[in-house]
This record gives sequence, structure tokens and C-alpha cells, in this order.
Amino acid sequence: MSIGMKIPEIKMSAEETGKWGMVIDQDICTGCQACVAACAMENNITFVGEEDSGYGRSMHWIRIERFWEGAYPEVKMTANQPMLCQQCGHATCEPVCPAFATVHSQAEQLNLQVYNRCVGTRYCGNNCPYQVRSFNWRDYQRPEPLPNQFNPDVTVRRMGVMEKCTFCIQRIHKAQDKAKSEGREVVDGEFTTACAQACPASAITFGRVDDPESLVSQLAKKHAHGVKHLEELGNLPNITYLKGG
Repeated sequence: MSIGMKIPEIKMSAEETGKWGMVIDQDICTGCQACVAACAMENNITFVGEEDSGYGRSMHWIRIERFWEGAYPEVKMTANQPMLCQQCGHATCEPVCPAFATVHSQAEQLNLQVYNRCVGTRYCGNNCPYQVRSFNWRDYQRPEPLPNQFNPDVTVRRMGVMEKCTFCIQRIHKAQDKAKSEGREVVDGEFTTACAQACPASAITFGRVDDPESLVSQLAKKHAHGVKHLEELGNLPNITYLKGG
């Protein structure tokens, strides 16, 4: 491409921006972190311990960000914001991976992480504006009988690889396989992610964003105060946050 040549604008239809998405209502999120615990159990995420956490090496795929206002001692928490992989349509993590370990699924329109390709460069983590990727610093050991809690549908990652939220893709595939065997489409609300299932306040809603009749689509369109985090970067995130209004 010659210098000065205008780069054409890329426009994506609703179907191309995402198939699965999420709506998170910050007004009713209590910050209890039930979603964090459920995600860890569902996806075989290691608890790294106090020492590594002190170095910023925690392995959670979803975290609760808290916002505060006021000066001490009159400090008030104004909002809780669950932060996880935004499953971007134009993900900045994908083009920088030299091993093609972070790829975009054309079938589910998700940002996937292929663990047996990852060589641990951490370029994807450095290029992610949401900082939702974790690096496996060690082969963490779990004393008996803790290995019995592993989810057999999810890979146990090794030292030296990046990992992140995949919208519980093992649940997506299980629901799709069941629907296919019964000769039908996946029904809205038939299944959900571990974080949404565990939320006691029902602040997290998951579903098909390419289906205008789905609950997640209705929530995203109904509320004028719905926003997408750092949408101005052009990443096309597939998680809508509801706040105020």
C-alpha cells in the first residue's frame, strides 16, 4: 500500500459483530463476587495464593471493579462493574499473536484462545485495553482431593500460556449439540454462562445477540442508558453495561 492511500472503512452488519453477547446491569450488581467463584469452578481456574496475588498474578477471568467518590472519611462506593473478556468483533488481541493462538471463531463469533498454540509472548494481554487476560506463571499444584473438582469439559492449562473468558464455550457447544440432535435451534434461555447462573441478583444476562427476540437483545435495545465499555476504540465489544436511568 502506497503512502497516502486511504484505507477503506470496514463496516460490519449486526450478524458480523457478534452471535453471543451479554448484558450486565450495574445498578443491581451487589459486588458479591459469586460470578468470580462460579467462573473459577466452571473453567478450572487456579487460585494462585496470597504471594502471587500480591505481585498482580491473579488468574480470575472475571473481576469486580469498584468505583468510589468522595474524600476520606466520607467515601462512598458508587458502582460495581464486572469486567471480563468483551468478545470484541474487532479484537486488538488477535492480530498481534505470532502463533495464531488467539483467533476469532466464525461459527460463534467469539474470541477464542487455543492453549496448545500459545507460546506465552503476552502480546495479546499487552494489546487488550480491558486487561482481562491472565498469564500462567506456574504449574500450580492442587492437593488431594481438589483435583476431583475439575470440569472434564475444560482444558487444564499449563505454565506459560495466556488464558481468558470464552463465554463458557463448552456450554455453548453442549447446547448446540443437543439442539442439533433434536433437529431444532437453541432456545433462548436454554442455558447460560456460569457467571450469569450464579448471580443472585440476576445482574448478568447471556444469550444470542443476533436474535432480536432474545432477552439479551431486548435488554440491550430497551434501555437508552446501555453503554459498551471503551466503545470509542472501535473494538465492537459484545457486552452492554446498564447504568442509571
